[in-house]
Amino acid sequence: MPEAELAWRFSRSSGPGGQGVNTTDSRVELSFDLLATGALPQPLKARALERLGSRLVDGVITIAASEHRSQLRNREAAMVRLARLLDEAIAPPPKKRRATKPSKGAVERRLTAKKHRADLKRLRRSDGL
Repeated sequence: MPEAELAWRFSRSSGPGGQGVNTTDSRVELSFDLLATGALPQPLKARALERLGSRLVDGVITIAASEHRSQLRNREAAMVRLARLLDEAIAPPPKKRRATKPSKGAVERRLTAKKHRADLKRLRRSDGL
C-alpha cells in the first residue's frame, strides 16, 4: 500500500514506560482509506469492503498500536497488523465443500458394529432378553 495513503496519529500511551510515558507520544493510530484507495483493483476492494464492513468508519480502517514503549516499534506493529488484515480481507473465498456420502461397505460396517454393541449390552442385563 502506498505510504501517501496512510494517515498516522500519535498520542500518549498508557502502560509501561516509567517516567517517559508521560512525555512521549508512543501510541500510534494508523488510518487507511479503503474506499478511496487506488492501490487495490476494484474486485479486491469490493471484497475487502464487504468483509471489513463492521470495522470501517466512512470507508476508513483504523489500527491502534500501543503495546511497545517506542513509537517506531508501535508504527511497525500497526503496519504489520494492517497488512495482515488486508491480506485476509482480499483473500479468495475458500472452495465449496463437495457433498459426499459414505460407501455401502462403511454403512454396513457401522450398522454391524452397532448391532454387535447392542447385543453385548442386552446380554449384560439381568433378564438377558
